[in-house]
Amino acid sequence: MRQRILATILLTAFALACAKPARAYYGFAICNAAVNDDGAPVAAAGSALPEAPTPVVMGESDMLFRPRPGMVVKFSSLGVGVDAGVSINRFLNVRGGFSGLNVSHGFNASGIHYDASLHYRSAEVLADVTPLGDWFHISPGALIYNGNQVIATANVPGGQNFDLGSISVRSSPADPIHGTGKLTVNKGAPMVMFGFGNPIPHNHHFTIFHDFGIVFQGAPKIALSLAGTACDPVTGLACVNAATDPTIQAQILNEQNKLNKDTSIVKFYPIASIGIRF
Repeated sequence: MRQRILATILLTAFALACAKPARAYYGFAICNAAVNDDGAPVAAAGSALPEAPTPVVMGESDMLFRPRPGMVVKFSSLGVGVDAGVSINRFLNVRGGFSGLNVSHGFNASGIHYDASLHYRSAEVLADVTPLGDWFHISPGALIYNGNQVIATANVPGGQNFDLGSISVRSSPADPIHGTGKLTVNKGAPMVMFGFGNPIPHNHHFTIFHDFGIVFQGAPKIALSLAGTACDPVTGLACVNAATDPTIQAQILNEQNKLNKDTSIVKFYPIASIGIRF
């Protein structure tokens, strides 16, 4: 009798346990399976539990930054140019390019008429540091070739007075004063830029960026050369050859030094540019 009562109690307990929601392990339901101390099921003799799924591990190649090339067209105070570059990582680009433009302008100074041509010719290399992403950059670099220069021709109509250095003279009607002038700068110069936008963006293809900065090109050098015949400004007599007369040559040197002083401010040449990357 006792054995029947014990068997009935065990069967009833088993039925109640299996009537509860099944315990799930790795997607399989098991009813009242044996478990270890951590609550994980233990396989019965002659059977095996299903294996845990293998976690997906991202390969090292998927985590590396892929360099992105790019090309931009820009308009700046160095002329019209093209840059090409590549992004080294998410915070650094390197780029190089060239710019060029010709501008002509005529003007009068001290009674001398000048026809000047400004020739922009330069090549640069820059490193774009983008600490705040694609919207801001700082770009140290250099003009590895600085061929920017001004070339001018000078002439004074015959019979007209003009100032040269600290004196006044008259251009001879028979052999008017004429000459040339040239402004040049150092062929290489460091530069630093900053701006908004990223010339080589990481997340899109089209972008517009702005650059502002300075080229430390040193003081420009001006060379003047005059020829023709210079005469007394009152009588038009006592004429001399401007190319060989010591007094005239000394005054040409004075005028040259004055122009060098006046243009020394552009030893720090400002740059402003806008560029478009397609």
